Amino acid sequence: MANIGAVTRQIAALEISSKQNTSTKSTRSGTSHQKTSSQTSVSKLVTKFASSTSLQSTSSSSSLKSLHKKGTASASSVSKLPTSSKPALTPAHSKTSSQSSQVRPEIDIGNYDGGFEIENEKRGEAVTGEAAEELALDSSVSRTRPTREWHLYDFDIGRPLGKGKFGRVYMVRTKCEPQYILALKCLYKSEIVQSRVEKQIRREIEIQQNLRHPHVLRLYGYFHDEKRIFLMLEFAGKGELYKQLSKHGSFSERRSAVYIDQMADALGYLHSKHVIHRDIKPENLLLGINGELKIGDFGWSVHAPGNRRTTLCGTLDYLPPEMVEGRDHSEKVDYWALGVLTYEFICGAPPFEDLSGYNATYKRIAKVDLKIPAKVSAEAKDLIMKLLQYDPEKRLPLSDVRKHPWVVRHRVKGPSVSGAS
Repeated sequence: MANIGAVTRQIAALEISSKQNTSTKSTRSGTSHQKTSSQTSVSKLVTKFASSTSLQSTSSSSSLKSLHKKGTASASSVSKLPTSSKPALTPAHSKTSSQSSQVRPEIDIGNYDGGFEIENEKRGEAVTGEAAEELALDSSVSRTRPTREWHLYDFDIGRPLGKGKFGRVYMVRTKCEPQYILALKCLYKSEIVQSRVEKQIRREIEIQQNLRHPHVLRLYGYFHDEKRIFLMLEFAGKGELYKQLSKHGSFSERRSAVYIDQMADALGYLHSKHVIHRDIKPENLLLGINGELKIGDFGWSVHAPGNRRTTLCGTLDYLPPEMVEGRDHSEKVDYWALGVLTYEFICGAPPFEDLSGYNATYKRIAKVDLKIPAKVSAEAKDLIMKLLQYDPEKRLPLSDVRKHPWVVRHRVKGPSVSGAS
């Protein structure tokens, strides 16, 4: 666990800005990374300080204290929890190791601006009928992993973290001891109904709550009221990876390889659970307190899969040939995206970007018109080319990505890559 003082400074300095939804193409100029996102910023804001587990259904205080001793689940099963993981959430205060009687200062969650209440008065409306039943989402009655019953008044609400398509995200602290820090996301039911994504929202929430992996964002619980659904999500201790990429323009090959290793590990886990991400890009990745990568957006605020060819305009650069051409696709779309991500980490821009317009980019993707700069090492180039294959079946399997010489050579033992240049 990181030093609480350091955590406090990181939180105080944290600036998570929301990206507005747009149907226009993202503009990337050199290494400036100035672009807009086609998705909401919902799950980009939702990492935490340590590893993950669930909020169990017992009394609030004893429940959370026992939770602190549990860990993440193995990649082979979401129903088993190993005993070797770090604590699940970060308490708002804790004791020092050398002076157990001395309690450290409480982490400042910032000042609440009343946004939930203000917005609720003029936004959304109650839904009825089948839609109301579909969106009556409450993790306390979950068939697989029920939690305690949660309500909005169970949290001290702090600073806003951003706005998404269906609502806002705030930094919060549980009122019950030991007062864990979370990000609380609000979704408006009527807007979900208008977008016709009720079933997808329900599916994605249920899927996410059952995922247990150190490089996959956690959903700890969820509850609802007449007009809204609230998601209790991990808080991103070091914010959006995209901001780091924007700041540096590109990453070193060492840092890139560490991230790709973590990505391949997480994607392999997701695919083993029959979950295809389909929207891997820097904007959907976060960094935990130790600089570890976390896969974020799982579709809570995106459009239904059948519409994704039109709603993914802003992420056209990451679409594989099969999606560009309207063909059936499989989990191997994530293999392609991993190749694009590798290229962008090292070079500072996606490989098929063409500023002359959508059609030109589409054509470059369909032809796999790949030009790799001379600065890219031979090993990194080899990995990129093995992932960016037109035929999905020829793309390098994720298990082989983790064994690739470029990844192995740069793999680090420690938990942090935030200091890598």
